[in-house]
Amino acid sequence: MSYARFASARLPAGLPRLAALLPVVCLLPLLPFAFSSVHLRGISAFFLAWLSLFKLLLLSLGLGPLHPSLPLFPFLLSSSLPVKLRPSPNPNPNPKSSNLSDLSDLSLIVLSSAVKAVILALIIPLYRFKPLMHPYLVLSLYCVHMYLALEIVLAGAAALARGALGMELEPQFDKPYLASSLRDFWGRRWNLMVSAVLRPAVYDPVRRRRGPRAGVLATFLVSGLMHEAMFYYLTLRPPTGEAAAFFLLHGLCTAAEGWWARRRGAPSPPRWVAAPATLGFVAGTGFWLFFPPILRGGSDEVVLAECAAAMRFFADAARSLLGPTASPV
Repeated sequence: MSYARFASARLPAGLPRLAALLPVVCLLPLLPFAFSSVHLRGISAFFLAWLSLFKLLLLSLGLGPLHPSLPLFPFLLSSSLPVKLRPSPNPNPNPKSSNLSDLSDLSLIVLSSAVKAVILALIIPLYRFKPLMHPYLVLSLYCVHMYLALEIVLAGAAALARGALGMELEPQFDKPYLASSLRDFWGRRWNLMVSAVLRPAVYDPVRRRRGPRAGVLATFLVSGLMHEAMFYYLTLRPPTGEAAAFFLLHGLCTAAEGWWARRRGAPSPPRWVAAPATLGFVAGTGFWLFFPPILRGGSDEVVLAECAAAMRFFADAARSLLGPTASPV
C-alpha cells in the first residue's frame, strides 16, 4: 500500500496509474489464501480482495475514498481497513472539546461492540441444540450471528483506525433492523463500506449512461459476483451462482420499489409494517439463496467449531487472569 500511495502521487489518473497499481491489484486476491482459518481467510478476503482492490481501482481513475495527497499513515489505514475518512470542512476551534467528543464516540463504539460480543457469546452455545431446532430457527440464528460478527469486526477496525488517526470516520452500519425498504436497507443502513466503493465504481457510471434502474441492477450484479468470490474464500468450493441470484433478485426488487415510490400518489406503508416486511423479505430470500452455498458441505460447522474454540480460549484466558485473585489466601 505504501507503493500504491507513492506511485499514485507521481502518476496521473488513468492508464499510467492503473498500470503502476496493477501488481498490487493482482496480489491482493492472493493474500487471504495465506490463512487456514475460515474466519481469518474470510475477513482478509473482504478487507483486501474486495474493499482494498476496489479502492485501488478507483484510485487509478482518480475516484473513490483514497487520494494521493493523503499522508502515508492515513492512506495505509484507509486503504487496508474497511473505513472511510469523514471530511470535516469546519474544524472545531476548541481542541479539548474535540478530543472529548472523539473519546466519547470511541467509548460508545467499544461499549456497543462489547454488548454485541456478549449477545454473540450467548448465541454460540445454542448451536449444540441444532438437532432439536427447526431449520428456519437455525437459519435465523445464523442471520443474527452474521450481523453481530460483521458489526464487531468492522467496529474493531474502525476503533483501531480512529484511535490511531484521531479522525472522524463514516459509519459502517446504521441500524439495519430498522430499514423500511430495500433501498433503505442496502443503500443507507447495511455494510455501508461496500456501498461506498460500489457507488462510484459501478452505480454512478452506469446511471449516467443507462439511467438509475440500470445502475441499481449493475450494482447488485457486481455485488453478487463479489459475494460469489467471498464464498469461494470461505468454502474453497466452486461458485454455484446462488449468491449472484440472491443479489440480482434484490436488485430487481429494489429497482421496482424505486419505480413504485416515484409514482405520483403511490401509497407508502407505515414503518411498523414496512420494517418487518423488509427484514422478512431479506431473511426469507437469504434462507433460499444466500445460506445454502455455505451450508452445503458443512462449511457452517467449520465456522461454528472455530467460534467454539475461540470462546474456550477466551474463557481459559479469563480464568487464568481471575484465578489468582479469586483463590483463597
